[in-house]
Amino acid sequence: MKLTGSQIVIECLKEQGVDTVFGYPGGAILNIYDELYKHGKEITHILTSHEQGASHAADGYARATGKVGVCLATSGPGATNLVTGIATAYMDSVPIVAITANVGVPLLGKDSFQEIDIAGVTMPITKHNYIVKDVAKLADTIRDAFRIAAEGRPGPVLIDIPKDVTAAVTEYEKQEPEKIERKTDYIREADLESAVELINHSKRPFVLVGGGAVISDAAKELKEFVDKVHAPVGDSLMGKGAFDGRDERYTGMTGMHGTKCSNLGITKCDLLIAIGIRFSDRVVGNASRFAKNAKILHIDIDPAEINKNIMVDCSIQGDVREVLRRLNPRIEDHNHDEWLQEIHEIKEKHPLKYEHGKLTGPAVVEEIYKVTEGDAIIVTDVGQHQMWAAQYYKYKKPHTLLTSGGLGTMGYGLGAAIGAKMGRPEKTVINIAGDGCFRMNMNELATAARYNIPIIEVVINNHVLGMVRQWQTLFYDERYSATVLNDSVDFVKVAEALGAVGICVRSMEELTPALEKAIALGRPVLIDCQIDQDDKVFPMVPAGAPIEEAFDQDDM
Repeated sequence: MKLTGSQIVIECLKEQGVDTVFGYPGGAILNIYDELYKHGKEITHILTSHEQGASHAADGYARATGKVGVCLATSGPGATNLVTGIATAYMDSVPIVAITANVGVPLLGKDSFQEIDIAGVTMPITKHNYIVKDVAKLADTIRDAFRIAAEGRPGPVLIDIPKDVTAAVTEYEKQEPEKIERKTDYIREADLESAVELINHSKRPFVLVGGGAVISDAAKELKEFVDKVHAPVGDSLMGKGAFDGRDERYTGMTGMHGTKCSNLGITKCDLLIAIGIRFSDRVVGNASRFAKNAKILHIDIDPAEINKNIMVDCSIQGDVREVLRRLNPRIEDHNHDEWLQEIHEIKEKHPLKYEHGKLTGPAVVEEIYKVTEGDAIIVTDVGQHQMWAAQYYKYKKPHTLLTSGGLGTMGYGLGAAIGAKMGRPEKTVINIAGDGCFRMNMNELATAARYNIPIIEVVINNHVLGMVRQWQTLFYDERYSATVLNDSVDFVKVAEALGAVGICVRSMEELTPALEKAIALGRPVLIDCQIDQDDKVFPMVPAGAPIEEAFDQDDM
């Protein structure tokens, strides 16, 4: 049958099982929005307050569900407003498809009104992108985009469609979506044998889990692997939930704000088993001194990550879940009780700690954990609150911590929380934000209110840019340049003005009732938690130092 380009866009979204899209209309994309209007019962459209919110919402939807998230924007500034969200998804390997419209083909390259070469702009931050100048190629391009976004190491794909292509007519035939196969082509027998040999000879193995284990849904296989190897387990920020944070073998996050136990465990081990991790600078610290006493086994789907930041002794390339499925039957049950006892003693000697009895970031996060019984989806923005959320909430399942790890995007959380709640409506979704981050995209609270999306926004409000101020305190002789937010903005009134419920919390006694009320209300709620401006995230590794040199307030 013959359809217009805009009709083909909607039919292809339906082909791919898309039920929710996030976006903001404009002149160039009007034809697509006109068709979207006609299919409102099949595809829910969430009108965000800003295109950046739409890209973050698509990202949050994808991370929470494991499906491809979709966002829409018009040409020019509409498209460029998606860029930060696309880059955020790219850095954390999140599958989204961003569909933008552009000026008509005859106007391209002529500095037309609201024209931008968005394909050129986003080339470095997408797995692939397209500008579709022929309507006959549109359907196959959309199908390819969804496949590329989801297969292998996931990531964002952009499709730019000129307005005249959305109006042009061509033949369309419905197709079933192509099944995404897990990447197993490069899982070599020799690599599996080498890995087993390393594991069998290790006396002090340490398992380091990254985001790849979350993306591949390898939690079951990972637990079986750890049970057989009988080793302590640490994770990166992106790896949270792949291994149960309540397990006695779990040592906590690694790296710059990781636990001393994890950082010392990596330093003392004789075999580091790195699973689905890219060895970022925040995890590694001083690369020349990272895991200096250990051989390193690296399992990752992306060959570009092998020997990129850290040289390894053995590697297996492939989907983490599939690799572990092939590896587990080959591994005998090991006993490393003496090593685990040593790790336990380090954990007892160097626990995470904070001042109890007063309202602090760690106290807020621990109370959220207690009230939700660890079953919420936690979203964060970026800064001190993000690290406290990583340290003090025990993540027991994958896809339950959504946070901008690679790009470190302030303002990510509120849009991502909206996307997560749309994708997982049965879950309590809480965004833990700092006051600086909330200011960046607070307008998305109006989006949540408009659609009555019952997310909870917990603002850890210290009236400063906390993480930057912490660095200024420790390394810049307390020169607080542009980090003090000493104005009279009232977040409770802002929330109420945007259509949400606002609650101010100034003490621990007020916190639990506020959280319980927020969960019970079934409306978007903001909880403004007023904490001291000098609260700090510890432990901490100075930039460029080895991770075993983590220090805390006692060391100071």
